[in-house]
Amino acid sequence: MTTQLAKKLAIALFMALMAGGLIACDDQGPAEEAGESIDESAEEAGESMEELGEDMEEAAEN
Repeated sequence: MTTQLAKKLAIALFMALMAGGLIACDDQGPAEEAGESIDESAEEAGESMEELGEDMEEAAEN
């Protein structure tokens, strides 16, 4: 086996492993799903607080 062929095979193997790793990242475990749920809840709470602040500012102007 020549060095050039060995390099090409090593690169092909590396690319296959990387593609497999990317595919495996799509599966979310329960901890990741819980984390996303917490993030969404925190974002919604922040938006609600922002709206409340705007409403209070409007009320103060009137």
